Amino acid sequence: MRKKDILELKRRLKKDQCTFTKMCGCYVNGEKHTVLKFRESFLNLDEEEYFKYLEIAKKVLSGAIGNNILELNFETNEDFINERQISLMQLKNSQLKDDAVLDNLYDLIIANYDYTGNFLILFFHDAYDVIAKTKDNIKIDESEEVYEYVLCTICPVSLSEPGLRYFEEQNEIKARIRDWVVESPTNGFVFPAFIDRSCDVNSIMYYTKNAKDTHPELMENALGCTSKQTATVQKETFQSIIKDTFSLDEIKADKIFMDIQENLSTMIEEYNALNDDTDCEPISLTKKDIQNLLIESEVPPEITTMIENSYVENFGDDIPLAKHLIDAKSLKANVQRKKEEHLHKQVEILQARLDLVKQDNTIDKETHLSTEVNDDTGVVLDEACATDLEETSETNLEKVPDAFSEDNIVTPHYDVILQVKPEKISQIKSQIINGQKCIVIPINDHELTTVNGIENTSNWDNL
Repeated sequence: MRKKDILELKRRLKKDQCTFTKMCGCYVNGEKHTVLKFRESFLNLDEEEYFKYLEIAKKVLSGAIGNNILELNFETNEDFINERQISLMQLKNSQLKDDAVLDNLYDLIIANYDYTGNFLILFFHDAYDVIAKTKDNIKIDESEEVYEYVLCTICPVSLSEPGLRYFEEQNEIKARIRDWVVESPTNGFVFPAFIDRSCDVNSIMYYTKNAKDTHPELMENALGCTSKQTATVQKETFQSIIKDTFSLDEIKADKIFMDIQENLSTMIEEYNALNDDTDCEPISLTKKDIQNLLIESEVPPEITTMIENSYVENFGDDIPLAKHLIDAKSLKANVQRKKEEHLHKQVEILQARLDLVKQDNTIDKETHLSTEVNDDTGVVLDEACATDLEETSETNLEKVPDAFSEDNIVTPHYDVILQVKPEKISQIKSQIINGQKCIVIPINDHELTTVNGIENTSNWDNL
C-alpha cells in the first residue's frame, strides 16, 4: 500500500471530480438499537449536505500509512471460504442496492463494534475510471481499469455542548437547544483496497483515528481479517520488551534502548542508501535483525535470548517495519546523553590539568625559587608579585603531556623563575651584559622588592 495511491483517491473527493453514486446510512443509539436507515443518491444531495458528507468520507483516506491507515488481508487459503469477504463483494457488486446484504453488514458492525454511545454507519459507492500513466507519471487518455469500491465510515454522534443563544424573535437570550451532532469518523474502511493503482479484493484499507485504539474486534469479527497493530502500538510494545527485561536497572535499560535505537536508525539509513527507489519495500525487522542489533548494542547473550523470544511472542508473523519502531524522542535524548558524557570527560581532563597547575604553583610558593639576575656587580633580584592565574595556567599547560598517568607527570625544576606583577611583564627585557645573557627588569623608586623572601629597597648598591 502506497501513499500516492491513497492520495489519488482522496484528490477525487471534490465537487467537480467526485463520482459517488449512492450513500446509505444506519443510525444506532447507545443501546445498539437501530434508530434510522436511509439511502440517498449522492449527486442529489443539497449542496451543504453534499460537502459535509464528502468531508466525512475524506477522513477515511487521511493520516499516516501504518499508523492511521492499515492494510488488512483476508486469508487466501483455497479450502477456506471467508463469508465476510463474500458479503463485501456482494455489497460492492450491488452498488448498495441490496437491502439484505446491507443489513447484514450493519448488524455485523453493530454487534462487533466495542463503543459506548450513539454512532452513525455510512456506506458510499464509487466507480473510478483509472487512467493509464507512463513511467514518468504522465497520464495517457486511456483507461486501465474501472476501480469499483465501497467506502465505510463509523462516526460518533453526541450531544452538542450546553450553552446560551440569542433568540431574535423574542429578543431574548436563553439556553439553546442541544442537538445530536455527527462527528468525524473514528473508524472506517475501503474495500477492495487500491494497491499499485489497481483493485486488490484480498485486502482492505482500514482507517483508525486513534492509533492506540484500533478496535481489533471490528477487523476480525466484522471484516473477517487478521488484526494488525499500528506503528504507535508496535513502537510502545518494542520499547516495553527491551525495558522490561532490565526492570531492575532502569538506567541501564534506558541506555541499552537508546543504543538499540541508534543502531536501528543507522541500519535504516544504510538500507535506504542502497535502495534509493522511492517505491522499494521498506525494511522489516526480523528475528535475525533483532539478534544483530542486540549484539551490536553489547547486550549480554542471556538477555539477548529473552528479548528475541519476547519479540517473536508479541509480533508473531506480523513482522513490524523497522521505521515503525524508531522513537524520535529516544534518538534525540541519546544525542543529548552523548553530548553530556563528552562534556563530562572534558571537565575531568580540565580538572586534572588544573590540579597539576595548582600543584606547580604550590611547589613554587613553598620553595620560593627566585629569579636570579647577575650583572658585573653581582646583584641578585627577586621581586614578589600576584600571579595572573590564567597566564600561569596556559604556560603550565604547555609543559603538561597529553597523558595524565602518574608515570608521565614530571614536576619541572627551573633555575630561573620570574614572579612579577602583570603590569611589569611588558617591561622585562633580555640583554647581554659583559657577555652574559641577562633578564633586565626596571625598578622605580617607589617599588618594593624581595630577594629570596628578604625585603629590599631600590638601593641595589647596598645588597
